[in-house]
Amino acid sequence: MLKIGIIGGSGLDDPQLLKNAEDLDIKTPYGQPSSPLASGLINNIPVLILARHGRKHQISPTQVNNRANIHAMKELGATHIIATTACGSLQAEIERGDMIILDQFIDFTKHRVNTFHDSFENGIHHSIMADPFDSHLRKQLYDTAKKLNYRVHEKGTVVTIEGPRFSTRAESHMFRGFGADVINMSSAPEVALAVEAEIPYAAVAMSTDYDCWKDDEPPMTWQEILDVFNDNAERVKKLLVQTLSSI
Repeated sequence: MLKIGIIGGSGLDDPQLLKNAEDLDIKTPYGQPSSPLASGLINNIPVLILARHGRKHQISPTQVNNRANIHAMKELGATHIIATTACGSLQAEIERGDMIILDQFIDFTKHRVNTFHDSFENGIHHSIMADPFDSHLRKQLYDTAKKLNYRVHEKGTVVTIEGPRFSTRAESHMFRGFGADVINMSSAPEVALAVEAEIPYAAVAMSTDYDCWKDDEPPMTWQEILDVFNDNAERVKKLLVQTLSSI
């Protein structure tokens, strides 16, 4: 039975949108998820919604319990996961407000547990991670965004940094040299853990700024970044709601 997990939220836990809504508190072997999982229906499709940083955005990127979040989704029967994320653009052609359907990641985090396999006592496990984002989900997100006439990029490589600080200019230019298209603090190891859990995962990223590599404008503040994302949150919500029906 289809059940879609959504990580990020983007206002989708609005009680008027989520029918028959209830909060599910769940404990996992890895601790508590970031928030209770809101369970309900969107267009008669069972949905689980989890606020990655907590419902009051009280959890910093490094402290997000990614293992608990993915394990909770698995335990509650999520057959697919769609994530939303704000990101900075590392390429001039990715403008503020553009959506990017991620297809690759570079994990530049340093302090996060990135696997469920802490030990090889019960066998060796090396996850295949060549194409971590699910191609079917990515296509559905991209096709829906095009139908909605959104500015959307069919693919993109995201580099995930530890945070909570933003990049230096030197780092930003380095990441551009890596071939990364956008930068955030959330995709890794979230997607890698979903792959290990064998849950198809896709992410739509919303470009809010140009990181700090552009020398012709000052770096944006967090409030300015948040304003751009909030201004476009309804578009992200509409994209996810319409995509659900095509999975």
